[in-house]
Amino acid sequence: MRTKSDAACVIQRRPRCRTPGETQRTRRHRFSINGHFYNHKTSVFTPAYGSVTNVRVNSTMTTLQVLSLLLSKFRVENGPSEFALYVVHESGERTKLKDCEYPLISRVLHGPSEKIARIFLMEADLGEEVPHDVAQYIKFEMPVLDSFIEKLKEEEQREIIKLTMKFQALRLTMLQRLEQLVEAK
Repeated sequence: MRTKSDAACVIQRRPRCRTPGETQRTRRHRFSINGHFYNHKTSVFTPAYGSVTNVRVNSTMTTLQVLSLLLSKFRVENGPSEFALYVVHESGERTKLKDCEYPLISRVLHGPSEKIARIFLMEADLGEEVPHDVAQYIKFEMPVLDSFIEKLKEEEQREIIKLTMKFQALRLTMLQRLEQLVEAK
């Protein structure tokens, strides 16, 4: 059997020296846990844009309560009044849930498929509602939209001409009737 010498038992490793670029990169690096980024300065986990987050809610929780729950989950110190829940449909239509609405019921009414509608947490002043009439045109390319506008302008001109002719005819009949009434006296 071999015995260990004193020199073999003590193994010292020299600490690895990092270059200034490596230390700066390590400081700037945002660490991710389950897709949520951790900010060392604010001690807040920030979800990536469009990431799915699940919270347990019941049918009696209002929008404000769900907002408070989401904000406490991510340790956001801002109040729920600065945020809003939006239902975003696949067409691009975006509607804001009111503070007194129930998000779970809204989710159930839209059906189980997330392709049809999703609920997003956004800043209250950032997200503006997009009505269905506008949302149906969002997916078109600019040349197609320009041709739509051109056709609408042509149709508008036709309607203007038709209305002016109609009112000129009505004006003429009114003037004739006035002349008849004046002659009758």
